[in-house]
Amino acid sequence: MNKIDASQVNRLVQLGHKNFSGTNLQGLNLSAQVLVNVDFEGANLMGTNLSRAFLTHASLKRTSLNWANLQYVKCSEGSFTESDLTKADLKGSFLVKADLRGAKLSGADLRGANLRNANLEQANLCSVKLMGANLRGANLRGCNLNWADLSEARLGMAQLQGANLQGAILRGAYMNGLDLSGLDLQGLDCRGARLSGIYGRGVNFAQAQLQGACLKGSILRQAHLQQSDLTGSNLSRADLRQCRLSQTPLHKAILLDTRLL
Repeated sequence: MNKIDASQVNRLVQLGHKNFSGTNLQGLNLSAQVLVNVDFEGANLMGTNLSRAFLTHASLKRTSLNWANLQYVKCSEGSFTESDLTKADLKGSFLVKADLRGAKLSGADLRGANLRNANLEQANLCSVKLMGANLRGANLRGCNLNWADLSEARLGMAQLQGANLQGAILRGAYMNGLDLSGLDLQGLDCRGARLSGIYGRGVNFAQAQLQGACLKGSILRQAHLQQSDLTGSNLSRADLRQCRLSQTPLHKAILLDTRLL
């Protein structure tokens, strides 16, 4: 794997060179570089500074990006398929419609990132910081979101089928209208979460913290809610028929037109 420096990269890009596949770019400072449509497939970008770089439509498939600085990077419709982004800093990054299928993002920082309509199927997002991130319409099927922090994240229209969420934090998350049927959300912190209109048949909310959550109009038939805390939650017009509600506090919960039987 050949090693080149940042000035060489800049010069080559200015001359129209687009292929850096398999190149060793470890630790370089490429911040704010215009790298649109550039091919970095299989390159070594470990610890590289790509903050505020323009990587729209760039290919970073199977690329080593662990510990890289990608703060505020612009990479809409870029491809990170099967790339290693472990511990990468992606705060405020723009990754709309990016392809992150099978990517390794364990421990990465994605606070405030825009991942609208991104494809994260089968990605490893264990212990990722996603506070305030925009995940509207994102494909999160089969993702590992264990211990991820999704506080205040926007998840409307996201697809979560088969995702693992053990120990995840969903405090104040926007999840209106999602299909959560069959998911295991046992013991999760969902305080103040927006869950209006969700389809949650058979979802496991046992021992979950749902204080102040809005579940208005949600379908939760056969859901497991035993020992969860629904204090102050809004359950108006929710369908809770055949739910397991043993030892579930409902103090100050709104139960207007709630279906319990």
